[in-house]
Amino acid sequence: FPHWNWKQGETVDVWAYYNQADSVELFLNERSLGVCTKDSVQLHACWRVPYEPGTLTAVSYYQGKEFLRRSVSTAGVPARLKLTPDRSILDAGGDDLVFVTVEVLDENGNLVPDADDLITFRLEGPGTIAAVDNGSPIRHESFRANFRKAFHGKCLVVIRSGNTAGAIRLTALSESFTQESTLDLEDRLVQ
Repeated sequence: FPHWNWKQGETVDVWAYYNQADSVELFLNERSLGVCTKDSVQLHACWRVPYEPGTLTAVSYYQGKEFLRRSVSTAGVPARLKLTPDRSILDAGGDDLVFVTVEVLDENGNLVPDADDLITFRLEGPGTIAAVDNGSPIRHESFRANFRKAFHGKCLVVIRSGNTAGAIRLTALSESFTQESTLDLEDRLVQ
C-alpha cells in the first residue's frame, strides 16, 4: 500500500495484486470489507472504500490458510526523520557513493506521505555531500546543495567518500521538529 491518508469520507479505490494466493480479504480498522478472488483475466482485486482514519490491512489466503498480511496506518504529524543508507562502509579515494533515503515519520513510525519539510544536512568527517534529490518532477533546485524539501515524505542525500579513511557522520534536521537525526558511516582505505 502506498499510504492511508485521505480526506474523511472520500472514496478510495484499493487494489491488491497477488499471484500466490486464492483470495484476498481487506480490513479497515479490523472490520472486513469483503473477500475478493481473481480470475485468469483480472490481475487484481479491487474495493471502493470510504476513507476513515486507522489501519487498512490486506490478507491473502492460499488453500484456506493465511499466506501474507500487509498493513498501512494513517500517519500523524511529522515527528522525526529516518535515515537509511544503502550500505554503511565507503571505499576511501573520493570515488565511492552511499545513497541515504530520508523519510519523514510520525511518532508511531509511519511515513507521512504529504510531508514537504525542508530538510538540511550537515556532514562531519572525510566525506562530502555529492547530491540531494526528492524525485519531484516540478522542483528545479540544485542537486549540489545541503538541503532539500521532502516529496511525498521522502528525499535522498548522496554521500561521496573522502580521500582519507575515517568516520563520517550525517546529521539531518527539519524546521518542523527539533530532534536531529544522525547516521554514522565509515570511510575505509581500499586494500
